[in-house]
Amino acid sequence: MTMSVPERKSGSEGKEEESEDESEILEESPCGRWQKRKEQVSQGNVPGVESASLAMDTEEGVEVVWNEVLFSDKKVFKAQEEKIKEMFENLMQVEHPNIVKFHKYWLDMKETQARVIFITEYMSSGSLKQFLKKTKKNHKTMNVKAWKRWCTQILSALNYLHSCDPPIIHGNLTCDTIFIQHNGLIKIGSVWHRLFVNVFPDASVHSKGRQHRDEQRNLHFFAPEYGAGEDDYSIDIFSFGICALEMAVLEIQANGDSAVSKEAIVNAGQSLEDPLMREFTQSCLRHDANLRPTAHDLLFHRVLFEVHSLKLLAAHCLINNQYLLPENCVEEKTKSFDPNAVMAEIRHDDRPGVQLKYSHVSPLELDKFLEDVKNGIYPLMNFATSRPHPVPRALSLSQEQVETVKTPTPEPQETETRKVIQMHCNLESNEEGTKTHLSLFLKMDDKLHRQLSCDIFPTDTPKDLASELVHYAFINEEDSEKVAAFLEDSISRHRVRALAAGSNQ
Repeated sequence: MTMSVPERKSGSEGKEEESEDESEILEESPCGRWQKRKEQVSQGNVPGVESASLAMDTEEGVEVVWNEVLFSDKKVFKAQEEKIKEMFENLMQVEHPNIVKFHKYWLDMKETQARVIFITEYMSSGSLKQFLKKTKKNHKTMNVKAWKRWCTQILSALNYLHSCDPPIIHGNLTCDTIFIQHNGLIKIGSVWHRLFVNVFPDASVHSKGRQHRDEQRNLHFFAPEYGAGEDDYSIDIFSFGICALEMAVLEIQANGDSAVSKEAIVNAGQSLEDPLMREFTQSCLRHDANLRPTAHDLLFHRVLFEVHSLKLLAAHCLINNQYLLPENCVEEKTKSFDPNAVMAEIRHDDRPGVQLKYSHVSPLELDKFLEDVKNGIYPLMNFATSRPHPVPRALSLSQEQVETVKTPTPEPQETETRKVIQMHCNLESNEEGTKTHLSLFLKMDDKLHRQLSCDIFPTDTPKDLASELVHYAFINEEDSEKVAAFLEDSISRHRVRALAAGSNQ
């Protein structure tokens, strides 16, 4: 996403006025969490989106994007209302570290018109296209390791989308809809493009001139069969192939404002020195859609595939089980190690062995590596499974079921999107043993803490307690099982201690 920059007044006075003007709050969400500001942002060619503005998430303290779809005819809106709700409920279920997050949506009904407002993650670092242009301008070449890492992250996201049941087709994958953060994390945006095309078939007339130029400039990203019939994953693979090629050569030259020619694409592919990279991109760009590989297949291509290091496997294991470990355990452990102690040793019969000491590992580098793994920069895709991902609720409903689903209020119920990374609890029973006071301390993945307390009774089960925490949006639904297991273990140990104390008296 690129921020549009208005004309600036000269001097510090103009800058202050501009800053105050752009940060002015124009509107708030019904729940008060999201505050729309005046500054506009560009998200590329998204059908139906009337405007996109910067907004503030007052709960998380971060900038987000406030998107609006306007219906001037309420009758048209009413006819599509259930379909719109279904689409946005689908988007609420998409959860992947390499996909721009869809946070929230709600409906705004007026006498003469209706709006659909939805909040998405703001990618302040800019698009991949912008990054490639800057790299070329500075007369630099693409680092092969970075190219492989980016390809892996994009394919990780596509594999996730295509593995849903039914599959989610992106349909608008270009270097303009892929974003790169300062830490090297890649995220795919505009995942809702294909769904928007289906729900808003007449939206293509919006900003027709600008869209025509965008389509001409990005026409080479679309597969030859695009729009001709029932699209499947292969159109995304073709688009990915063009993205991978552009990432490698930085830019595929076009003549002026016209579309990139097939000859230019062929020449760009032939300019790649690495034969494996050449074969990799060419396999994605095959004219016959049936011959193109899947995202899962490409992750195992020789140019990308590597046996994961024990370090990466251990990092993923640590991140996935972080809630079981004390806070700052990595820092405390590294402090206690003797730098000269041998951490591991490789022995050989015919030559001297190799010793790895703790002094060879920098605690700062280790912390950064763990943070990168947590953010999704190094996914474990070599262990990808063909099993479909959990099905988004609305996608899995039959048409008869969808017709019976009603949203009770214009705004869906709040849910906790953050994940729990650490848990501690304290339990105190009364003298009669009829109830126990539970104090639960949760550390969320944004480093904020949540403290909860309640009285529990012998009839309360850990599973019921965890379900209640999900219901009241205190924890993410995906954390329900591990919270229940943690509570079950804590309550069991508390009861054992209570029995032991009672027998000693």
